Amino acid sequence: MKNNITFFGALTVGAVLVNSAYAEADPTPITSRDDSASVPSVTVNATRRNASLQSVPVAVSVLDGEALTQANRTSIDTIVQEVPSVTFRQQGGNKDSTIFVRGIGTISTSPGVEPTVSTVIDGVVYARPGQATLDLLDIEHIEILRGPQGTLFGKNASSGVLNVIGRKSSQETTGFVDAAYYEGNEKRVRAGVSGAIQPGVVAASITGLYADFDGNVDNVHAGGGKLNGYDRKGVRARVDITPNKDLDIALIADYLRSNSSPAFTAYKSTAAAFTAGIAPVVAGPENRQVNADIPADIRDKNKGLSAQVDYRFNGYTLTSITAVRDWDNTQYTSTSAIGNAAEVARITAAFPATRDIGTVDFSQASQELRLASPKGGFADYVVGAYYLHGKDRETYQRIVNNGTAINSGRADYGVKSDSYSLFGESTLNFSPVWRAIAGARWTRDELSYDHKRVSTQSAAFPGVQPAVQNAGSTNEDGYSGRLGLQYDISRDVNTYATYSRGYKGPAYNVFFNMLNRDTLALKPETSDSFELGLKASAFDRKLTANLALFNTKYSNYQANFYDTVAGAVVTRLINAGDVSTKGVELDLNARPTRALTLSASLAYTDATIDNFNCPPAAAASCSLNGKPLPFSPKWKSFTRANYALPLENGLIVDLSADYSWQARTQYDLFQSADAIQGAYGVVNAGIALSSPVGGWRVALVGKNLANKSYATNLVTSTGYVTRSVPRDDERYFGITARKEF
Repeated sequence: MKNNITFFGALTVGAVLVNSAYAEADPTPITSRDDSASVPSVTVNATRRNASLQSVPVAVSVLDGEALTQANRTSIDTIVQEVPSVTFRQQGGNKDSTIFVRGIGTISTSPGVEPTVSTVIDGVVYARPGQATLDLLDIEHIEILRGPQGTLFGKNASSGVLNVIGRKSSQETTGFVDAAYYEGNEKRVRAGVSGAIQPGVVAASITGLYADFDGNVDNVHAGGGKLNGYDRKGVRARVDITPNKDLDIALIADYLRSNSSPAFTAYKSTAAAFTAGIAPVVAGPENRQVNADIPADIRDKNKGLSAQVDYRFNGYTLTSITAVRDWDNTQYTSTSAIGNAAEVARITAAFPATRDIGTVDFSQASQELRLASPKGGFADYVVGAYYLHGKDRETYQRIVNNGTAINSGRADYGVKSDSYSLFGESTLNFSPVWRAIAGARWTRDELSYDHKRVSTQSAAFPGVQPAVQNAGSTNEDGYSGRLGLQYDISRDVNTYATYSRGYKGPAYNVFFNMLNRDTLALKPETSDSFELGLKASAFDRKLTANLALFNTKYSNYQANFYDTVAGAVVTRLINAGDVSTKGVELDLNARPTRALTLSASLAYTDATIDNFNCPPAAAASCSLNGKPLPFSPKWKSFTRANYALPLENGLIVDLSADYSWQARTQYDLFQSADAIQGAYGVVNAGIALSSPVGGWRVALVGKNLANKSYATNLVTSTGYVTRSVPRDDERYFGITARKEF
C-alpha cells in the first residue's frame, strides 16, 4: 500500500465533474491523492481512443465512480443532478424510465423502439434502457457525450451517450470495504479485492454490493408499511490477462438482483370520487402517503459476460468486444391511484381498480471490431464493424374491477432485432494547430414483432381491448456521420466546429393494447446538429473552462402521443414530426490552492416542438407547435465547493457543499398546467475525516438541507395528478465509512 501523498480536496475537470460529491466523496483512493494545486488532467474514451478531455472536439461530462458512490448517487437516475444538460423521467418501473440529453429522449414502454440516449458499459451497448437503471458496480468513471454520437457509438445514440468505464484489476494486492447508513433505514455495503494471480500476466478483481432502503412513502393501508424503496444485491468480477506487451484481454462478468417498490403519490385531486377514494390520504405537492392494498413491486435480474481483446502491432491497435447479456423484469403495478380489488366500496365506474402484471425476458448478443491507427501521423483514424442481436419476449396481464365485475385481458408479444454497421472516423492533422474531422457510419436495421391478445370479453371494456393477433417486419438502411474543424488558438486554448448527422432506427409500437393502427412501422428518426466548442485552461491549469453552443433539428421524431383505448388514456408511439434543441453549456473548474476546489456548470436548453403531426381521431389537442418538449428545463446548473484542511497529526478534514438548481419544467408533452414542476434547488453538504496513511475515511452527509420537496415526474389523468417522489424529497442525514487495505 502506497502512503506517499499529503492531501487533496475534490477533483474537478472540464465539462465535467470528476469530483467529490461531498467531502467524503473524494474520487481518488485515500492513499493516492494528488498534491498539486491545479485541475488534474482527465483521460476519456469519447473518440474510441484514449485522449485528454481538453483535447477532444466533443462536449463531454465526466463523473467519477467513487465520488458518486460516496455521495449516494449510485444509479443513472440519481446522477443527473450533477450534469445540467441531462434529465431523467422516473416512471413506475425500470423499463418505463428514460434519460434525456439536451432535452431529447424517447418515452416508450415498447420493446420495438430504441432509446435516444445510448448506454455503453465497458464497451458493450445496452439495447434496452431499463438494463442500466439499476446500481452501477465498481465504476472508474462515467463519460456523458452530449449531442448525436452516431459515428463511433452508433446504436441508439442520436442525442447522446452514457459511456461507463469500469475499474481495471490492479497488480498490487488491494482491498476495500465501505459502508453507509442514511436516515430512513437506508443501508449500503460494498467490498472488493484486487490483485495479481500471476504477477505481470494475470490480475483479477471482484466487488460485491448489498443495499436496501425501506422507502420514503408511507402506505397507510392496514399493514402497508413503507414504499418507494429497494433491495439490491450484486457482484462484478474481472480478470485482466496480459500474455505479452502487445496483447491485453479483459474478461468481465456481472450479476445484479433488485426488488423495488416505486410509488406515485396523489399530487392533486380534481374529482370528489378520487378524493374520497384515497382517504385518509390527502393529495398535495408534498404528499408522501398512499392508500394501496396491493402496492407496486418491481423485480429485476441483470447479468452479462463480455470479453475485450486489444492487440497492438506496428503502432495499430485491433480491438474486439464480444458480449452477451440477459435482463429479466417483472412488474406488479396498480394503475388506479385509488387502490385495488380488496375494498369494493372504494371502487367506482369512474375509477375502476386495475392490477397489471408484466414480464420482460430480454437477451442480446453483440460483437464489435475496431482498428485504431498509430498516433502522430497525418491521418489518425478508427474504423470498425458492429453487430447486435436482440430478442425480447413479454407478457402483460390486466385485471379490472369496476365494483360489480372482474374482467381481464392478457397479451403475449415479442420483438427480434438485428443491427449491422460499418463505421470510421479520421482526424486529419494539417498542421500542429489545424485539424479536420471526418467520419461516417452505415447501419442496417432489421426488426420484426408478433403480438397476440386474449380477453374475457368480446368487446372492449375499460382498460382492455378485445382479442387480436398480428405480426410484422421492416428493415432500413441508415447513415450517420460527423465533419468538423479544430484549431488550437494556443497551447491552452482550442476550439472546434462540427456538424453531426444522427440516426435512430425504425420502430414498432408494440404494447398490451396494441391496435391495427400500430402495425405500421415508424420511420427512422434523424437529426442534424451543429456545434461550436471552446476548451481552455489558464493560470497553470488552476482554471479550466469549457463552452459549447449547439443547434440540433430532428425529423420523424419518435414520441408518445396520448390516445384513448378502451376508455383508458394511453400513450401511443408515433412519428411526431419535427423538433429542435439549441442552447449553450458552460463548465468552470478551479483549484486556486491545494486545499480549495471549485466547480460550476450551467446549461441553457431550448428544446421545442417545431411541427407536430396530429394523428387522426386524436384524443388530445394537437396545437403544440412552438411548445417546449417535456423534461427539458431551460436553465439548469450545478455548483460545488470543497476545502481540505490538513491537521498536524496527519489527518485531513474535508468540508464540501453542492447546490443543484433547475428552472420550471413541463413534464407533459401536451402542456398540462398540472404537470409543471416549479423551479427548485437542492443543497447538500458533508464533513469528512480521513487518514491517508491509515487508509480510512469517515464522513457525515446532509442531503437536501433546505428540505425542498419536488417531483421527478407528474402524471395527469382524469380526476387526479400523481407525483414521482425522489429519494431526497426531504432532508435526511447519513454517515459513511471506508477502509482500504
